[in-house]
Amino acid sequence: MSWLIEPETLQTELGADGLLILDCRFDLTNPLAGREQYAAGHIPGAVYAHLDDDLAGPVVPGKTGRHPLPEPEAWQTTLRQWGVSADTRVVVYDGANSMFAARAWWMLRWAGLTDVRVLNGGCKRWLATNGATSIETPQPAPGDIEVDCPPDWIIGADDLMADLSAWQLLDARAWPRYSGETEPLDPKAGHIPGAVCLDFSRNVDAEGRFLPVSTLRQRFAEAGLVAGPEISSPACSSPQPTPVSYCGSGVTACHNILAMMLAGLPQPKLYPGSWSEWVTDDQRPVETST
Repeated sequence: MSWLIEPETLQTELGADGLLILDCRFDLTNPLAGREQYAAGHIPGAVYAHLDDDLAGPVVPGKTGRHPLPEPEAWQTTLRQWGVSADTRVVVYDGANSMFAARAWWMLRWAGLTDVRVLNGGCKRWLATNGATSIETPQPAPGDIEVDCPPDWIIGADDLMADLSAWQLLDARAWPRYSGETEPLDPKAGHIPGAVCLDFSRNVDAEGRFLPVSTLRQRFAEAGLVAGPEISSPACSSPQPTPVSYCGSGVTACHNILAMMLAGLPQPKLYPGSWSEWVTDDQRPVETST
């Protein structure tokens, strides 16, 4: 199945039994903005998913990153409140480029759901294609999902530190943050040693739509990641370290995971703590490219 859904297709599915739509709009600089946008108008039937409150667990200063994953039990409670059961189909969206929707997409699949799609181009394209909006807040009946969160989908800082050479680290942040030129959110600038910069924003076009599969494959091939024998790369000639996706706080790292899977690549591990957790311990090495 495709992990994406186009606005025109979603319009034909609105109101279908077993379909949940999640509005994941958020602003890292204004945590109230997403709720305000939702209240002003959202895709009919959509439930709001707040990054801090719903898609992340409690932050422990000096220990966790800015958006740690919730414990599976807490995530299960949230999903049940949204009406999620094992066979629920979910469509997630945000404002345009899917940076927050991709986090929800990853977490829903981590919980065990198999039919989760991202609205390609988000709310911006929904409105551009004359999609309807509503100000009504749905009250779904409680679901009964039993989450199954595979522990091997994620990796922690200690396992990374044990042997950094065993992992192919993919940093989803933009070059100025990766290189150490600037760091607007975290106390230290730079990246985990050995990581390559794979800016998530380059997975989409100016309208927030994911690039064609062939373009995504070429993008990842240039980073040493191959989807199949049709891509020529020196990386094909020898075994590669296991890919691990990270970013500032484990959010846009999921965008790269989605784009890689769209390109036909195996799912990499997620380092959910990401840079904001990495730099809480001065013993962890930091590299810059300035």
